[in-house]
Amino acid sequence: MNVAIYSRKLNKQNAHHYTELLGILKDFGWNPIIEKDLNDQLIKRAGISDKFDVFSTREDLKTGIDLAFSIGGDGTFIQTVSYIRDSGVPVLGINTGRLGFLANISTDQLHETMDLVREKKYEFQKRSLLRVETESGLFGDENIALNEVSLHKKDTASMITVHASLDDKYLNSYWADGLIVGTPTGSTAYNLSCGGPIVTPGCQIHLLTPIAPHNLNVRPMVVPDHLPIKLSVEGRERRYLISIDGKSLSIPQGEEVLVKKAEFMINVIKFQDNNFLDTIRNKMLWGIDKRN
Repeated sequence: MNVAIYSRKLNKQNAHHYTELLGILKDFGWNPIIEKDLNDQLIKRAGISDKFDVFSTREDLKTGIDLAFSIGGDGTFIQTVSYIRDSGVPVLGINTGRLGFLANISTDQLHETMDLVREKKYEFQKRSLLRVETESGLFGDENIALNEVSLHKKDTASMITVHASLDDKYLNSYWADGLIVGTPTGSTAYNLSCGGPIVTPGCQIHLLTPIAPHNLNVRPMVVPDHLPIKLSVEGRERRYLISIDGKSLSIPQGEEVLVKKAEFMINVIKFQDNNFLDTIRNKMLWGIDKRN
């Protein structure tokens, strides 16, 4: 069993979680394949002397990988997805900090969880993604988003106008700080902080959520995910920002952006006693307030 492992932050406080996981994999007889920068950190900060296979690009994970482990938070999970892309490799998120929506396995549950993985007592939860295309090919082949795509203002306090069309039919011109196009996975990310709805995984929809709209009657909208969405920005400035899962680049005024559902999905490992509803309830502290 070949297991890819990715993480962004390793320090003295959490290094023991990594050595614990590697010890478990060794007991299982599984082969860890570690992201190169993480491997360097393990040698330097955790004193790991064993030599492991490493990867540094998604091309390295196209074949021969059975599972991928993301160790960190939801941002780390998203970066892990950028490595596995359309390979079909299932991903498990192990959280080393606060409970995450994607990385929702606590390090306290590590041994129990790994036993379930070895016994294959889990299921795959399909997560859809967005593909973003611009006239200038702005993001190249890094144009896949798990959470959201957003257009927003840059270097100005003035609002912008985002023109939106759905399936080549004019929808609306949003006068706001920007506009989010989100997936069900992204419903608990930027979309949530802007007043958008929470959507359970598996729903075949996209979300259109304005960022601080000037008109209060402009509300978030749910649309079928098979319909392409076209966007363009108008305003006082010449350039604006387009962000894919937090990675931002500059885009000129008027350039058309096409957002559509990606042709592949991500397999997220989930367990019977650790589902999305439990995560939402715990993360949102539902039930802590007696009024709920």
